[in-house]
Amino acid sequence: MDFSSRNVETGFQHLCESVFVRLCQIVGTSVQVAIRRETVDITEMVERRVAENDEDIAILSGSMREGFRLKESDLDFMKWLNNHRVIWDMCQSEYYYTENKTLIISDSSESPPGFTLLELLTPTTDRRVQSACVPMNDRLYISSSLLRQQTQTHHYPGSTEHGPCESGEILGRLEYDFAWCFACDIWPPSASSWINRCLSWPDREVVDDIIRNGCHFVPIGHPLGLHEHEEWRISFSVAEHKLVHTMNHCQFLTYGLLKIFLKEVMDKLSEETNKLLCSYHMKTVVFWVIQQNVVPLWCPHNLLAGFWVCFKFLINWVYKGVCPNFFIPKNNLFLTKIHGSAQRSLFLQLHGLYEKGLVCLLQSPSIRSYITDVLYNPRLSICTNEDRMKSECEYDVGLFHEINRNVSQAPENLASCIKYLQVLELMIGEPLTQYQVLMLQRITAYILQNTAFSLHNMYTNTGLNKQMYIADRISRHMLKLAAKFGCISDMMFIAMHNYKALRYRDALSITKIIKDKLAQPDLMYYAHVDPERYTESVGGQSWSTKMRKAVARNIVLNNNVCYINELLTEQKSALQNNRHKSFIPLFVVVQFVEFLCYRHIDTTLAQTAQEELQVLVHHDQGLYVSEHHRDISWEILGICQQMTGNLHAALFSYQQSCTQYPWNKIQNATQMRIQDLHIT
Repeated sequence: MDFSSRNVETGFQHLCESVFVRLCQIVGTSVQVAIRRETVDITEMVERRVAENDEDIAILSGSMREGFRLKESDLDFMKWLNNHRVIWDMCQSEYYYTENKTLIISDSSESPPGFTLLELLTPTTDRRVQSACVPMNDRLYISSSLLRQQTQTHHYPGSTEHGPCESGEILGRLEYDFAWCFACDIWPPSASSWINRCLSWPDREVVDDIIRNGCHFVPIGHPLGLHEHEEWRISFSVAEHKLVHTMNHCQFLTYGLLKIFLKEVMDKLSEETNKLLCSYHMKTVVFWVIQQNVVPLWCPHNLLAGFWVCFKFLINWVYKGVCPNFFIPKNNLFLTKIHGSAQRSLFLQLHGLYEKGLVCLLQSPSIRSYITDVLYNPRLSICTNEDRMKSECEYDVGLFHEINRNVSQAPENLASCIKYLQVLELMIGEPLTQYQVLMLQRITAYILQNTAFSLHNMYTNTGLNKQMYIADRISRHMLKLAAKFGCISDMMFIAMHNYKALRYRDALSITKIIKDKLAQPDLMYYAHVDPERYTESVGGQSWSTKMRKAVARNIVLNNNVCYINELLTEQKSALQNNRHKSFIPLFVVVQFVEFLCYRHIDTTLAQTAQEELQVLVHHDQGLYVSEHHRDISWEILGICQQMTGNLHAALFSYQQSCTQYPWNKIQNATQMRIQDLHIT
């Protein structure tokens, strides 16, 4: 089919617009992508400002950080020591106070482009770095392979080493990559040519921002390097997500289409070639095409022209066996993978797709029907107005989901809570987007809750009644404030505080209000919502109002803080396994607190609360108790049964908890509780 013919110019535009609409459904509209990026941005900003010199800094990277939420999108994290910095030249050491910063110098004299050795210049107190040091030529270098071994934490069962990362799967579905690295505040000299290339894209402000943020070093050497096990790869991950964020939405969707085409078409060509190309190659080709200004106009009716140019670039690279890194072109990304017979085979297969023209997109299940609709109905009217593609409810589901997933703070004590509050107070006056304001609001509510319980715990059992009274009053005020600009679930923290302060009837009055709100037909519990009822009830109102009136989520407990004494064993177990937060279904917590309170008031009602909890845990099909949180839900049911003396039922519940996916990492606590039952 000749799409270049004038006779089909209108049909080609319709085809582009149809694929644009489909990609907005799969990848997201520009508003959805902005929500994803900006909520992550504000969380990262808070964490950077709060981090102490001797703490670690972790950021989300990869496709999720870029704004994708595809089924195959991995959770990619980078983590580095805040008190370690890499420099390129000895004279740069004067930028740092070496009493509190460990300096490392890059030595790339014997490494391939894009790789380097890292020499330890000043002493380090970090045992992992110490253990990874190896002597070479009378100097001490940090071995990338040894550091990978030292930092393997095995976050979840079945994790393995994959390149520079610890990789694994959560519940057999969501893949994650976790990479330890070192940070460098100074732009690499080997990437200086990139600065001079940026004439048309990106603009100078973005270039300056990228340069100011330097780069990172991930623990993987070049397979053909002289020191493969000691070398480190220069990572431009932060620079890359800034570049992706500068793309217009059509460019971003083209990148998304290439990722989809890779997974659904190119990876299916043959077993010999299905692992040769990766998503990073797709991103690289989009960068080069945009910067070289090959596509004159990136817009919906020209989307497939942009895709086709990128595809031709890729085929040409495979033919030559050269994929130049965007920042260091001398670093050939194909060097060790695409050569010889595999290269020839891949080229022939890609060229076969090229000869078919854009019809090759029909091999993509995600795109096929939208192409055939236009081919069979050339006069089909297509609306590319993004505002009409998604309903208000759909946007709200995405927004609140992103806000919930990005509340990652876990202050260790009251002093840490206060530091967070000080940082948040300073950020209120900064220029923020509407999504970032809401994200900041959500983080503030969570930190206030942490502060309230930390303060209460500090003065409990001190015998100083006046101080206990003052602390209790301040704590209650903070929790009420958090509930005012939080969601329905935030009221639960008031109920837990009342239980902790022995105000059982006050706690029960709050749980009743929560249960009434959870029974409302307009409730949004994650993606579970009746769109019509929700829109009828809160449509058109502010997000703050919607959140307070109609939105609920799971309860997130900071494991450094005691909220309910009966769960302290589980929180300690999680901390021992490097899990700083516990995630409990709201409906489970409501029944648990009711059970605990009624034990002091009415044993019959306590039994009723336990039975309701039992029905929920035994029979819920993922509506209120997700698969991720069944471990702690069974655990809480077992605790209730053990407290009432029903030991065999408790044993069964604990055993069920052990068989669930260990999301909350409470297995040690479960085993301890089973032993305490003394059932033979």
